[in-house]
Amino acid sequence: MSKYITDAPVTEPERQYYYMERCREWLAAKKEELGRDLTCGIFTFGCQMNFHDSEKIIAILEKIGYVKTESEEADFVLYNTCTVRENANERVYGRLGQLKTIKAKKNPGMLISLCGCMMQEEHVIERIKKSYKYVDIVFGTHNIYKLAELLYTRIMNNEQIIDIWQEAKEIVEDLPIDRKYSFKAGVNIMYGCNNFCSYCIVPYVRGRERSRTPRDIIREIESFAADGVKEIMLLGQNVNSYGKNLEEPVTFAGLLRMVEQIEGIERIRFMTPHPKDLSDELIETMAASKKICSHVHLPLQSGSTRILEKMNRRYTKEQYLALVERIKAAMPDVSITTDIIVGFPGETDEDLEETLDVVRKAGFDSAFTFQYSRRTGTPAAKMDNQVSDEDMTRRFNKLLKVVQDTAAVRTARMQGKTECVLVEDVNSHDDTMVTGRLSNNTVVHFKGDKSLIGQIVNVRLDECKGFYYIGERV
Repeated sequence: MSKYITDAPVTEPERQYYYMERCREWLAAKKEELGRDLTCGIFTFGCQMNFHDSEKIIAILEKIGYVKTESEEADFVLYNTCTVRENANERVYGRLGQLKTIKAKKNPGMLISLCGCMMQEEHVIERIKKSYKYVDIVFGTHNIYKLAELLYTRIMNNEQIIDIWQEAKEIVEDLPIDRKYSFKAGVNIMYGCNNFCSYCIVPYVRGRERSRTPRDIIREIESFAADGVKEIMLLGQNVNSYGKNLEEPVTFAGLLRMVEQIEGIERIRFMTPHPKDLSDELIETMAASKKICSHVHLPLQSGSTRILEKMNRRYTKEQYLALVERIKAAMPDVSITTDIIVGFPGETDEDLEETLDVVRKAGFDSAFTFQYSRRTGTPAAKMDNQVSDEDMTRRFNKLLKVVQDTAAVRTARMQGKTECVLVEDVNSHDDTMVTGRLSNNTVVHFKGDKSLIGQIVNVRLDECKGFYYIGERV
């Protein structure tokens, strides 16, 4: 082992490719010993950032030689965890308990790994050390790129490896990635968050904001375009903050204009902007663009200015509605979607009415609605006047009804029109149909076969079904 450590390059990503090759040699010997391929199963919880991270993890393991499977009885099982809600942690612990039995009775050589946001919490690591000693590799959100090195260390040492960083030391480029779709891809433009909303654990587990350079982002997207990718999703916890910490600051709108120049890319999406600093420059850039999708996901969280202040959201109800008006004035057909939390500490029925007022006035195309989940480690968890489950459920149901009613009216505005649809998959309920999305992110189902997947086709939107359309190709 000392030979390998001495020989390993110091710089990244060369160091990780070195360890991928060492792991590949080990896996080839294991494959010959067992007389079969070794499999890996990656199971992802949480947001799009986590799913994008998992694409990198899968690609590293496939380069080592593992064969991807959907089974939790694989030779290498990894959970990429989320910790936004407390019950997400308990789900992971429950599934680890099941793996213990599989490892003990069916596959003693199974390797179990945990990564993601949940692993950034100190009490979680202590619990794993104490009660889950059969977990082989644990790492966090800042060092995903080190997976091959951690795996090799585990192979050589035959002991539990825990490698958690409190902050990122560098952004490592040029690692392999395994995309779920051939025609669309997510691209991280930044990591971390500086907003510290009082209910949210993300800044504590993802760290402070760090932007990738425009050069590295453009180079990655150009490589995707050359590989046939038509749609790009730019990812960040708050994309509006992009570029502020670069040596040569660049605005998010400025980055979008650069991406728009890349030949082959036909659609550009992004998430997630924060209402407090969505600029007029961004609105103007979107309105003038032929490629940036006509969709803004604009998390509201609450329509009550009093509750927004307690949430540390740093905008008022009136400021939010004014922003919606500016967006719609510049892009009349834009789709605006949102997130709303019901039952934040101290919320009253009057506060809920303020939220319902915003829903009606803003005219959201859809909304992700959540009941507040008390999250240990956040300021909101310690606040007085926690809302009862009964009141929370009652308010949630009331909100859901208003959201559904207003969204159905807003979505139906496109009925009868012919629009471009990027076909994503065969319909999961009817294999004579395919499913795709409009530029504004509305889902459309229409007759077709798998040969259309990845193509942008014209579809007449015949019937609005609330949140989606049934159409016909023309």
